[in-house]
Amino acid sequence: MSSLWNNNISISIFGESHGPAIGVVIDNLPPGEYIDLEELKRFMARRAPKKDGSTTPRGEKDMPQIMSGVHGDKTTGTPLCAFIQNTDTRSQDYSNLSTLVRPGHADYTGAVRYRGFNDVRGGGHFSGRLTAPLVFAGAVCAQILERRGIYTGAHIAEIHNIKDDEFDRVKVNKDDILKVRYKKFPVINDEQGEKMFADIQNARMGGESLGGIIECACVNVPAGIGSPIFNGLENSLAQLIFGIPAVKGLEFGAGFLTAKMVGSQNNDDFYVDEHGHVKTKTNNHGGILGGISSGMPITLRVAIKPTPSIGKPQETIDAKNMKNDILTINGRHDPCIVPRAVPCVEAAVNIGVLSHMLDYPHFY
Repeated sequence: MSSLWNNNISISIFGESHGPAIGVVIDNLPPGEYIDLEELKRFMARRAPKKDGSTTPRGEKDMPQIMSGVHGDKTTGTPLCAFIQNTDTRSQDYSNLSTLVRPGHADYTGAVRYRGFNDVRGGGHFSGRLTAPLVFAGAVCAQILERRGIYTGAHIAEIHNIKDDEFDRVKVNKDDILKVRYKKFPVINDEQGEKMFADIQNARMGGESLGGIIECACVNVPAGIGSPIFNGLENSLAQLIFGIPAVKGLEFGAGFLTAKMVGSQNNDDFYVDEHGHVKTKTNNHGGILGGISSGMPITLRVAIKPTPSIGKPQETIDAKNMKNDILTINGRHDPCIVPRAVPCVEAAVNIGVLSHMLDYPHFY
């Protein structure tokens, strides 16, 4: 199973949703970088379940234990290994999944790929639970980047056709990012957030689930990082973001809207500002041209599907006896994954940007 992402930095994620622990090994981090453990836990707490009815009631604390790679609160340059214990599992909820496959999940494809030996409890290695070590890795990378003035932030752009305000693709800055980072419900416009939250509750009570869109921006990335053709910045970010379960779409800058434009509308005119910096008047390219950063804010939008585990009976198959059947899913599930996926998207972007920044001449 390939759960290793390897560029200048490599991350290897291990564990299963209902196993004793999950974790990550991060290799080739620069040595001597101070890691604020309290800030790291605060970042990770954004992904953890909430007690407001908007997420699963599974009560994992997501407290990482760093086993290597950090000494005296600073990175050593050797592999950083961290694991997170699973303490609130209810494997009995998945007892009927040994034969019945869940629509929208990887039960069927995983069983085919791994000849039926995959762990189905809680989704096993396919579970969103495995985003916790991803967020840990991204939180570490965020601290290294922010020390160099590079900030990544995301918010819920849309849930079930209820839309938040958008980042300004040209002018989004550090302050815009920090304003939303630690909100209880990560939106720019709190009134729209209240509508989204109410819609999530309605879906939960009706045995349904909702999807949505996350908008992310990374600011103060210098021009010139990334390489064509297959090691472009977009390529790396896409690989990492699609490592988040439930991601079904990704666009940079104006994205799919560019297909409706003519060239003069899509092209971003260049100019030199009063400080002698090269910028563009618009940012349809989302801060990346030819796989290389332009110096403009990197902006992207991520589509998240509705949680596939819902409270309604669904048609499926009994894979053991090869017959049709009806499945009622037990267990504890998020009625909407989107709020908890916000820090996951940030984490993926942090990992990808830092990996490419290690090639930048003035990084150290």
